[in-house]
Amino acid sequence: MTSRPRRAEAGPFGPAEGWPDDDLVAVSHDIDLDLTLAAYASGVFPMPLQPGLMGWWSPVDRGVLPLDALRVPRSLRKMLPRYDIRVDTAFEQVLARCADPRRPHGWIDEDIGRVYRALHARGVVHSVEAWAGDALVGGLYGVSLGGLFAGESMFHDPVAGRDASKAALVALVDLLRADGEEGRLLDVQWRTDHLGSLGVVEVDRPDYLGRLRRALTLPPPDWTALG
Repeated sequence: MTSRPRRAEAGPFGPAEGWPDDDLVAVSHDIDLDLTLAAYASGVFPMPLQPGLMGWWSPVDRGVLPLDALRVPRSLRKMLPRYDIRVDTAFEQVLARCADPRRPHGWIDEDIGRVYRALHARGVVHSVEAWAGDALVGGLYGVSLGGLFAGESMFHDPVAGRDASKAALVALVDLLRADGEEGRLLDVQWRTDHLGSLGVVEVDRPDYLGRLRRALTLPPPDWTALG
């Protein structure tokens, strides 16, 4: 059962008004499930700085994808029928592919993996997967709290999975919109040119936290609607 906090709380990071004017708001030597859940409910997420030192981040300019602003170019639309989209059938594989140390700028370490596996077991973390036959060729995973989905990482197979991670993202947006519930929030942490081409925009921290407070009061999507 997915956790559903009623509103964003200051939690262990104190009030947002006291946070530094920097994306990095705190550091710790440890990470656990309760701290991680409190972080997301506060508008903060973990990402390691170095082995044994966890950074806790709340970007001054946050990347979000408005659910009514997803851009699906014709080339991507043609690729969508190639993939079978499933949810939570291969979370371990998705996490492992996202954590592949050969990927540039990799950040998913053993501590992150341990916590997100446990959160997946609780029904808080979900994977959205793109399959081509029996092969997992792309996907993403993230944290679902109420009406918030905080995307953490995505991957695609460069040979067999052209646009497969984008196909998973399209399916995720469709799922978040399926029941007509307004105010759900798709957080992608930082906007990149690649994500910007799909409709991701930047909002300032106070704007994001206001959207988060609203999103946390909403029901989660029906994760069983995808296979």
